[in-house]
Amino acid sequence: MHPILFKVPFFDFPITTFGLMVVLGFIAASHVFVKINLRYTSDPREWHPRLDAVPMWVLAGVILGARLMYVIVEMGQGSAVGQHFMDNPLRILFIHEGGLVMYGGAFGAILAGWFGTRRHGLPFVQCLDVGLLCAFLGLAIGRIGCLLVGDDFGSIVPEHLAHLPFPITLQVPEILPEGSLFGPGNAGQILWATQPWMSLNGLMLFGTGTWLLHRRRYVGQLSLQLLSLYAVNRYAIESFRGDSIRGLWFDGAFSTSQLISCVVFVVCVGLLVRHRGRTDSGAQPPSPLPDPPPGEASDPA
Repeated sequence: MHPILFKVPFFDFPITTFGLMVVLGFIAASHVFVKINLRYTSDPREWHPRLDAVPMWVLAGVILGARLMYVIVEMGQGSAVGQHFMDNPLRILFIHEGGLVMYGGAFGAILAGWFGTRRHGLPFVQCLDVGLLCAFLGLAIGRIGCLLVGDDFGSIVPEHLAHLPFPITLQVPEILPEGSLFGPGNAGQILWATQPWMSLNGLMLFGTGTWLLHRRRYVGQLSLQLLSLYAVNRYAIESFRGDSIRGLWFDGAFSTSQLISCVVFVVCVGLLVRHRGRTDSGAQPPSPLPDPPPGEASDPA
């Protein structure tokens, strides 16, 4: 685990491995987002600059949404962190100190993506399908950063299962490096490797979504399928988490993400059932223009 890459001279500001992996994930997801969407237009030159602008809107929505939900959850629970935000509201802006909720980032990204696509004259639902698909690629890369800094760690593995190898379990170092979020109570412990699980989950959803994209019957179907699958997988992974920062409800029976996962799953599956007979002509890329017959000019004067 290597939480800090280096510190900015004179300011003593740390550049973390988590931040690096998030940036790499965003770049990869943005590139694939544009590349896939260009297949669904007959005028790539017109769409390209518009598509290039959308990821920045989404990035702003992710950061604001993830931070806002974290603050709301902490205040709603009446935690010490929530009280700290109430006493000093400017701390809400200190995102580098940690405290983001994935689902909040997803909702913020969807809202900002809706605004960005409308502003640039792009079809929102089409971009949502591809955007969610690519987001899971970015998630797979970004979650590697969680492992490197010790964020979103798992609970302690029962002794009779401690022999299970990585990436099922992981051994926390006896001496934690500076900036580690594992916490002193986990030093030397064997934990469930929830961070790699979330990376593998993102990679699996990206692969599954790529396969489903070529088989969708209507625009928007892929978004509902991916969100349904993510809700199930996230609920399961949360059961092995050991950090209380994610928010616990009903005497610790459910985390914030588990409660949201239940709602997302019910809504998405309900919509999939409702639209089960729907078919859209624009669900697949337009067919390429046929080649002109031999001997016939393809661009007559």
